[in-house]
Amino acid sequence: MAASAVRSRYPEIEPYDRGMLAVGDGNRIYWEACGNPDGKPALVLHGGPGSGCAPSMRRYFDPDAYRIVLFDQRNCGRSSPHAADPSVSLAANTTAHLIADIERLREHLLVSRWLIFGWSWGSALALAYAEQHTDKVSEAVLTGLGTGRQAEVELFTSGLGALFPDAWRRFRDGVPVDRREGSLAAAYSRQLRHPNLAVREKAARDWCDWEEAMLPMYGHNSRYDDPGFRMAFTRIVTHYWSNDHFLLPDGVLLAEANRLASVPATLIQGTLDLTNLVGTPWLLAGQ
Repeated sequence: MAASAVRSRYPEIEPYDRGMLAVGDGNRIYWEACGNPDGKPALVLHGGPGSGCAPSMRRYFDPDAYRIVLFDQRNCGRSSPHAADPSVSLAANTTAHLIADIERLREHLLVSRWLIFGWSWGSALALAYAEQHTDKVSEAVLTGLGTGRQAEVELFTSGLGALFPDAWRRFRDGVPVDRREGSLAAAYSRQLRHPNLAVREKAARDWCDWEEAMLPMYGHNSRYDDPGFRMAFTRIVTHYWSNDHFLLPDGVLLAEANRLASVPATLIQGTLDLTNLVGTPWLLAGQ
């Protein structure tokens, strides 16, 4: 699977089944299944947090061999309620809630064990899920490695500013000096809760502009052109980044990775991926 994903993706495919699953706290998550209903189950975990799934994410697996399951995590994508609405609370959107949602979805789909595939935030969520439900994971494929550590957040919000100084100054200056208390993620989270709509919308755009600036290898993300996507994505990602990804103590996913000794895993990391200058893939591989 990994080798095919590197060469090219499989052809476009439509789901053969989809639905909305109630997961508690008034939340309903969108899910879909593609490929072979009798194939090997594979769960795709999107990044962000808050990016939601895109049709291209269906194409990493051979549709003749895999039952490919995707879902939009709480409050993003096609799940509801949606974080683009400023009145929607994110209090019930934490890593623990997402892990529980994955288990509800597995049980709903009558899957006994599945391969988990995630990148960026999705790789951290995959690790968190697998470390708690190891017996439900047949294999793991992780790329764009993240573990939710504070060092990773600091790299994204300040460390990469040395490589992209002009873009980083614009990002920093998106928050008024008198509102920069704490981390930039926390400051942006506050801006995104500002009572003035124009302040919220500017904060969402400034954050997405920085995301693009520090990931130049991916080019323009057309989803950032959608005001609803920008608002939901930035609200959720800053909610997680300013709360240590709800993973404490810091580095817990690395510390407990030895729980996965029985799970075959493939780690995929681009040599020019600037988001891994803190060595996360190598630290994880050494566990």
